[in-house]
Amino acid sequence: QSVPQQKLLTWLSVLECVEVFAEMGTARVWGEMGRWTIIVLIQLAKAILRLLLLLWYKAGIQTSPPIVPLNREQQQPLHPQDMEDGSTGKDQTYVGRRSSRVVRSLQNTPSLQSRHWGSPQQREESQNRRAEEMNQPPTPLGLQETVAESIYITRPLLHLLSLGLWGQRSWKPWLLSAVLDISSLSLLSDLKDLNRREQAELRRRTILLLYYLLRSPFYDRYSEGRILFLLRFLADYVPGVGYVTRPLMDYLPAWQKIYFYNWG
Repeated sequence: QSVPQQKLLTWLSVLECVEVFAEMGTARVWGEMGRWTIIVLIQLAKAILRLLLLLWYKAGIQTSPPIVPLNREQQQPLHPQDMEDGSTGKDQTYVGRRSSRVVRSLQNTPSLQSRHWGSPQQREESQNRRAEEMNQPPTPLGLQETVAESIYITRPLLHLLSLGLWGQRSWKPWLLSAVLDISSLSLLSDLKDLNRREQAELRRRTILLLYYLLRSPFYDRYSEGRILFLLRFLADYVPGVGYVTRPLMDYLPAWQKIYFYNWG
């Protein structure tokens, strides 16, 4: 990845990290009008960044989060003693004669802070596999797939525009958004030879279609009563489940009102 592309990914990641805080903070300070203003501005900025990545830098199917979170356990370098022993050819492991089990020798046991429960070979293989996944180039997109990804990127803007035209109680924004999401996934379904990150992203988008059960007006008219009834039933009749379902019943209405939780 080039430096400008990495900067775009960084800014996109920052926006996704602060969008909920910005929405709630703006609503508290400037009210409902300020809340919707910051929502539109953030979604517009995200769409511009994603379109630049798609059309200019040919970034392919864009994943969420844009930058993979750092796994400090896997990124942690090997123990200095391990590295020194590896360079001198000294055996770092012992293979049991009867069990054939591979264990680390006592001389090569790292400190408690850097200790892991796999053999050095397993850890090295895991690091190499993760590095390969990170360095895999994006799958080239044809015209159909580029249109599909563009539909997915611009869907939030079209949904906000339809909310402004028809209002939050109308079914038209909900239906328009659902049609765009399903159309994008359908057009991308013919794409083959995706890398692991891209496959995981398409699975994530498919699972997120369930969010339409929690989005207004469908939630207000159909889902709310049934979901709350199910959670209440589980809390009353299944031992121990109430510790999870009762706080969820209290949290669900607040979650449903936050745009970036529900629609972002």
